[in-house]
Amino acid sequence: MDEAIEKTWERFLNPEMLRTNLIVASLFITSFEMLKDSIIGRIKNFFINGFNDDGWIISDEYKTKVLALNKSPLYASLEWLKNNDVIDDHDIQRFNDIKKCRNEISHEIDKFISEGIKNDPLPLFGQMTDLLYKIEKWWILNVEIPTNPDFDNQEIDEQGIMPGKIITLRLLSDIALGSEEESKFYYNEFIKRK
Repeated sequence: MDEAIEKTWERFLNPEMLRTNLIVASLFITSFEMLKDSIIGRIKNFFINGFNDDGWIISDEYKTKVLALNKSPLYASLEWLKNNDVIDDHDIQRFNDIKKCRNEISHEIDKFISEGIKNDPLPLFGQMTDLLYKIEKWWILNVEIPTNPDFDNQEIDEQGIMPGKIITLRLLSDIALGSEEESKFYYNEFIKRK
């Protein structure tokens, strides 16, 4: 048997390797979708003017100030974030690298679990988390806190801000990829407090 084919079968048939690869793939895709939702959804929600029988009423400003920036709502949203000094060109390039890897995993999942792919997703997890943190923290500091009267005259510890999506990603990662002890920690604590 050819050595490359043999390695492919070994990678595919090894239960631990297969489980790990499937978990990494699903975590990466899930994390990407959370990032994408933060990029598009936060801005779109910002331009909501109410609700009627047809659903949410999106301001016309969303079309003129966001969607007009690019044919793709995703890239229009990235451009809006850049124009509002939330992200920069380097962040957009990082996003493109992350998206390329996500597409490779999603569209070639069989290749990923048996052979591996060109782009190793593991180093991109950190970049994805950093970008998500940057965007979410900006929304908290520049929209949520200033528009919530509960925070009037309150000193805000910016370093202590931990967005919910980041907490979710950490939980997913610790539970799915952590050691046996790390994986069970949150569940065991939950059961203790029940």
